[in-house]
Amino acid sequence: MEKSPYLYRSLLRSAFGNFELAVDASGTLVEVWLPNKSRPPVDEDPTAPSAARNGMHAAMQQLDEYFRGARRSFDLQLDARGSAFDRRVWQRLYEIPYGVTTSYGAIAIDLGLENGARAVGRANGANPIPIVIPCHRVIGTDGTLTGYGGGLELKRALLELEGAIAPEAPRLF
Repeated sequence: MEKSPYLYRSLLRSAFGNFELAVDASGTLVEVWLPNKSRPPVDEDPTAPSAARNGMHAAMQQLDEYFRGARRSFDLQLDARGSAFDRRVWQRLYEIPYGVTTSYGAIAIDLGLENGARAVGRANGANPIPIVIPCHRVIGTDGTLTGYGGGLELKRALLELEGAIAPEAPRLF
């Protein structure tokens, strides 16, 4: 049976911004759009099959729990669509524990790629299911926060939520 190309979308509002989620007809999560991505707002499609509605409900509930600090891992059906190399990188990202960071270079080494940090960075940036596949946990080798599709402010906020980095001290002028 061939999968339907149609995606069902819904908007999750959180303290971290508004995230658009997309599931397929079976309820498998295929996309999470970060708040700074320019897409028109959507509401849940009432004509979606029950499997899609159930999958969307589960994804929204688990992400909400994560944003409230009540969830550390996800139990969702995922279909991260990309090349075989991208999927290898995303699988490695998925294995990074809550509250832990790693670097592009370390992932490249784990995957047996000499000088592969840039390729890992490109795949990291193409991750269609951020947060659930925690690309925000990848930082520079020197510990600096580096590029993130949602912006460095969101990346910092997510890492602070997880306790992976200390909260930024308020600036005194």
